[in-house]
Amino acid sequence: MSQYSIQPSTYTFLSDLSKNNNREWFANHKNTYEDARQNMIDFMDNLIVAMNQHDTIETPTGKSILRRIYSDVRFSASKAPYTPRFAGRMQRATMYLRGGYYLFLKPGGSYLTCGFFSPNPADLKRIRLDIAANENEWNEVLSSIAIKQNFGELRGRQLKTTPKSFQKDHPAIELLRYQQYIFRHEFKDEEVTAPDFLPKVNGLFQSVRPFFDLMSHILTTDLNGELIV
Repeated sequence: MSQYSIQPSTYTFLSDLSKNNNREWFANHKNTYEDARQNMIDFMDNLIVAMNQHDTIETPTGKSILRRIYSDVRFSASKAPYTPRFAGRMQRATMYLRGGYYLFLKPGGSYLTCGFFSPNPADLKRIRLDIAANENEWNEVLSSIAIKQNFGELRGRQLKTTPKSFQKDHPAIELLRYQQYIFRHEFKDEEVTAPDFLPKVNGLFQSVRPFFDLMSHILTTDLNGELIV
């Protein structure tokens, strides 16, 4: 199996940790954890290299973005000391390439997401103004074959009411209610540990590029299409 693959032993460790989520068990399997963690770092390092062939990722290394496996139990109802998953987010570079990519690996619940997770108020307003003015272009991008096949429908938090300054009967009201713009693809366990998982993840992320290109244009221009300096 490729050194750039998620090893079955990594997935086995996460599965075992979910069944033995206590400090004594973890201490006795610390070396197994370190091997699994390094496997995930190597995978993310090589995923970043692959993605930089078709995008510009400002995230420098897999290690820099890998989420801690140690749980913060201070404000959590669950007092389990560990979170049995590996996950990390990659950020696109500069104000011209906003948005990000996220990978979450857990036996029985692995997925990736990409898009705009927390647009600031100014960006959100600019996006909504473009949706209102260019509904057809948005629908064309969101209904593209690649996005439909790989991600299905656009996801993300939505307002239950009508956004300020827009009419409730606007033809694009459903799109206008979005506060996040997220695409999600779920994986079976056997896909995650297959030799082609890295190119599969890279290909899925690449397939959302038309949406990112649309958003990059919107967020770097005014309503007249003039570049914002």
